[in-house]
Amino acid sequence: MSKLFVNKDKMSYLLRDLTIQVLIYSAIVCVSGVFLWILFDLIRGGSALLSWQFLTDVPRDAGRAGGISSILASTLLVLLIALLAALPISWATAILLTEFISAESPFGRWVRYSLQVLACVPSIIFGLFGYAFFSLYLGLGFSILSGGLTLACMLLPILVSTAEAGLRAVPESYRLSAVALGMSRAATLFHVLLPVAAPAWAAGLLLGIGRAAAETAALMFTSGYVDRMPESLLDSGRVLALHIFDLSMNVPGGDAPAFASALVLILLLLVINLVAMRFTYLWQRKKLNAE
Repeated sequence: MSKLFVNKDKMSYLLRDLTIQVLIYSAIVCVSGVFLWILFDLIRGGSALLSWQFLTDVPRDAGRAGGISSILASTLLVLLIALLAALPISWATAILLTEFISAESPFGRWVRYSLQVLACVPSIIFGLFGYAFFSLYLGLGFSILSGGLTLACMLLPILVSTAEAGLRAVPESYRLSAVALGMSRAATLFHVLLPVAAPAWAAGLLLGIGRAAAETAALMFTSGYVDRMPESLLDSGRVLALHIFDLSMNVPGGDAPAFASALVLILLLLVINLVAMRFTYLWQRKKLNAE
């Protein structure tokens, strides 16, 4: 009888494990299927226009003809400004909250609560804030600089939260071992904690890039609609997401260029993700091998 009960329990555990595995793989298949469906739809609608000339030519006839070279330049500049402004502030904040401020301190709780509220703010509100503060108060107008700084404000909650989670996931034994070896806080941070937390920081960076590259509402009020090639950071510039929106909603006959532009945006994000993941892996391996 005891063996019978043991076998029943074993079968129950195996059935439970099998059910969980089926659910997990089903979720993976569903997510991958949605991505492949979107990608196939974009390839079907925009692959005919996708060419080197499309990438290097400027838009003409409200985007129906020509290419997206000026749109790509504006997009990359806005992304660069947003990351350069947001990364130092967010990563320094994460280090401060994790390594120098107690998790139960009033200041730490207030900062985390502020970041949680900031993460819930709609992008249109960030756009209005950017227009009022950067464009009007600081006098930057409708410019790439104004749009990039507005996106930097939007990226702060994502970057801080992921960086803090990555540092807190590092086992406490790493810190204690570093202290036992006489390492300073700075040496522990740069030689022990950051290499271990690098994948989480890279994941936050990729999430931030994805949100910034796909943003439309905030940049509508800050970077502007102009589709010519920007000559400086104070020039107005149209980003890819806003270009896709304008072609699909406001330009009759702009569906094919919109599909092609969307396909370029997806491919751009894929390339950025692959490069960032590869760079993070090499940097982490180099740091660990040097120890």
